[in-house]
Amino acid sequence: MTEHAHVPPGVRGGIDLSSLAARAAAQQHGAPASADAAAAGAPPGSVQPGSVQPGSVQPGQAHPGTGQASPDAPFEVVEVTEFSFQSFAERSLELPVFLLLCSRLAPQCAELRTRVERIARAFAGRLVLGVADVDAQPGIAQAFQVNAVPAMLAIVGGRPLPLFQGSPEDDQLRGVFTQVLQIAAEAGVGRGPDASGGPAPEPEPQPLPPLHQEAYDAIERGDYAAAIAAYDKALKENPKDADARAGRAQVGLLQRTENADPRAVLTAAVERPQDVEAQLAAADVEILSAQIEAAFSRLLDLIRSLPAAERDPVRVRLIELFEIVGGTDPRVIQARKDLASALN
Repeated sequence: MTEHAHVPPGVRGGIDLSSLAARAAAQQHGAPASADAAAAGAPPGSVQPGSVQPGSVQPGQAHPGTGQASPDAPFEVVEVTEFSFQSFAERSLELPVFLLLCSRLAPQCAELRTRVERIARAFAGRLVLGVADVDAQPGIAQAFQVNAVPAMLAIVGGRPLPLFQGSPEDDQLRGVFTQVLQIAAEAGVGRGPDASGGPAPEPEPQPLPPLHQEAYDAIERGDYAAAIAAYDKALKENPKDADARAGRAQVGLLQRTENADPRAVLTAAVERPQDVEAQLAAADVEILSAQIEAAFSRLLDLIRSLPAAERDPVRVRLIELFEIVGGTDPRVIQARKDLASALN
């Protein structure tokens, strides 16, 4: 296939899935996989929202799509893993694929994901939307050289197109979706925007529960104490509110680390291995740095070394960190087993 001289660098060539394939094979056979991943084009920060130019991909350059999805097709958001990424990317041969890279440790990710899903829903039947948790699926972020989240990229005909990092406004997001659909249509993939040149009417967004909205507004102001208070009220009303419990844990982490010097915190933990507060602070810093296993191991080792009467504060903190990372994360599942063993 001939390359056109003015195709953006991020669109040239297919996605190198070798490292992700190795990881998937390792997961199937129980063998370790290398953490190194090859880059697949420019980093996602290289194209600003709204700056993608229709015509950058020449007609016929990408693999022509065979799917002409109905505008009434159901809308779904695909949770993408390293194991499923290749099949997810292959869907870009029929429809343009959008992938949002997020982290539970970045508070703005949840808000952006809500807006992206709402706006993408207006294009239902004309695109595929996926979301990947970079903490649980680090190989995906490595494959695209993503060093900050949230970030978003598109895949058209198997070729990646970096879009943005950060949290664009809604009108910028709509522009990104519309322009990528136009690029895809010119490349023979999907149907592009509808006949009127834009998306279908957006459904009304579902409002957050009042106390969750109160907490989110407080986070936006940097008032973590008020956010925690709002989540506490929500949990008092409904102790089974998993979103409030996870939100409270995340805000607690932000509050504890707001003025922390990570280097000093980790140095203090090395110098005072039996100091509970020093180890708790170090685990917070490690979680914030996405060193999940290191944080869990630190607190599990501390629990094992402490007398039974002194373990509870560490156990409680470890459970809070489980909430932040997510109960279905394999590292949390294993750490829960290790915690039960350490407490026996």
